[in-house]
Amino acid sequence: MASWAESKDSLKGSNIEFVSIPDGLGPEEDRSDLALLCPALLNTMPGLLEKLIEDISVDGTRRISCIVADLFIGWALEVAKKLGIIGAFLYTASAAMFASQYYIPRMIDDGIIDCNGTPIQKGTFQLAPNMPIMHTDEIWWSNIGDLETEKKVFHYIKGFLQILNSTKWCLCNSTYELEPGPLSSLPKLLPIGPFLESSHCTRSLGQFWEEDLSCLNWLDQQLPCSVIYVAFGSFTVFNPHQFKELALGLKLVNRPFLWVVRSDVNKYTKCEYPHEFQGNLGKIVGWAPQKQVLSHPATACFISHCGWNSTVEGLCNGVPFLCWPYFCDQFFDKRYICDEWKVGLGFDLMMKI
Repeated sequence: MASWAESKDSLKGSNIEFVSIPDGLGPEEDRSDLALLCPALLNTMPGLLEKLIEDISVDGTRRISCIVADLFIGWALEVAKKLGIIGAFLYTASAAMFASQYYIPRMIDDGIIDCNGTPIQKGTFQLAPNMPIMHTDEIWWSNIGDLETEKKVFHYIKGFLQILNSTKWCLCNSTYELEPGPLSSLPKLLPIGPFLESSHCTRSLGQFWEEDLSCLNWLDQQLPCSVIYVAFGSFTVFNPHQFKELALGLKLVNRPFLWVVRSDVNKYTKCEYPHEFQGNLGKIVGWAPQKQVLSHPATACFISHCGWNSTVEGLCNGVPFLCWPYFCDQFFDKRYICDEWKVGLGFDLMMKI
């Protein structure tokens, strides 16, 4: 895993400076546990962010003039408002998922969800006349897998609606070509996507998994449009049965494959790293330079969890998808891929533990 110092060093000479503040969790606590993470963020980070801003401005030579905050940390714009700083939300998922949060009051009034964000009954609904049809199974906070966690995440997000409505700018990683309906229904939402890594970067920034660049040399040795690329992002967790079935499926298809298996997979699922499935056809890496893999002429298709970043990167490189969503917005992203854009097919399963 790349160090924080390495990410900082990669931006030396630029006008970007990295700083960090504690998130309220100890080093051994699980940051993938949203029920633990959300209250820790709220209880710890707003005060520390305010102090950081004040410390930066203390000598009078520097002043924070604007704060851009991910919607998931909407409390940062409450700090901005308190200090008289203008702010903008940045939403990194789809515009349709932004709409599902923006219209939470309407969804409650229409009887789609209750006051805790839980769907009242299964079925389809439409947030606005030109919006895609959604299914209650695709409401992202209600398919996390644990009811108490879902309630906590819902109320965490719902708490930012007031500041969301009073914020001048809301930015998102999308385009009108991809999502004309949601974007026309939300004039306040400004599409500035797609977010793609610059070709001038020698390594990916903003993540701490060390990329295994040997996979690019391996791809160079494969025939055009021959390789199945398999990657499920930094959050997806398999159970042992699913893990073994996927490995067996890749072996039986008898095609070259590049499979990203994170080094922490055994920590969560007790799955053994499947060295026996590599051989001459397959290559397994802990993390891959995904943009370069998807743009490589040897890559034929992308077996994906349908995270929005992966979805956009696959679309921009013209790679067809096989969709295996895990949780949250990924189920609706699968609908986009399979039903709206018709650039992929979906597995009839759910990747749940």
